[in-house]
Amino acid sequence: MSTSTTKGTALITGASTGIGAIYADRLARRGYDLILVARGIDSLDKLAASLSASTGRKVSTIKADLNVKADLRAVEQRLASDDSITMLVNNAGLGATAPLLDSNIDDMEAMISLNVTALTRLTHAVAPRLVARGAGAIINISSMVAVAPEVLNGIYGGSKAFVLALTQSMHKELSAKGVQVQAVLPGAIATPFWGLAGTPIEHLPAEIVMTADDLVDAALAGFDQGEVVTLPSLPELADWNNFEAARLAMGPNLSRVKPAVRYNVK
Repeated sequence: MSTSTTKGTALITGASTGIGAIYADRLARRGYDLILVARGIDSLDKLAASLSASTGRKVSTIKADLNVKADLRAVEQRLASDDSITMLVNNAGLGATAPLLDSNIDDMEAMISLNVTALTRLTHAVAPRLVARGAGAIINISSMVAVAPEVLNGIYGGSKAFVLALTQSMHKELSAKGVQVQAVLPGAIATPFWGLAGTPIEHLPAEIVMTADDLVDAALAGFDQGEVVTLPSLPELADWNNFEAARLAMGPNLSRVKPAVRYNVK
């Protein structure tokens, strides 16, 4: 398959395997050239060659560990300076399944650095240029634990809640400027993520595990529909709409001159 027109270039982090690699395939077939970012250059180059041959798109790679400051700055510079980039997919991330008290704090710090700090810096690098052109998109891979933090490790849940909150705030800030922002909240997905996080995928009930292909296809369908938040597993959109409506309804009462009566503050 080959396409002669382009939608610009999508830069995808964590692109060598799993969700990132599927995004690379789908976006190339939609007409995007690609910049693939990951730590493992051999698998990254192999994927790039395969996608270029099968789609006719231009595919380049950047070997980068986003928890290494120099590597992160190099990707930031590319996002800030490459006028061909019209989409950023913030997919790279770390997870954890062990409780906080059983977790190594250095590992937790590394997870925050990747899930929060790197994602924020990359978003900050590309957003001004997308606003200047009045078009573009940022897709942030969050997690269902952003709204169900008690399910897994709380620091992981907190990092993904940050991604959701940042996305919703950016939507308010950037949508009128022509930039589309989406947060994707996967449930359990059949990727190497789970083994790295401490719980092999085989230990999960099969009925809760979605394939990475189905996840990305559903996420892109949500993107096409203009969803700010996409929950691929959620059967009824009304459940999310009700959740959001309840959250927004609290807004006017979250900051008032007096404490609520129930606290009996004289």
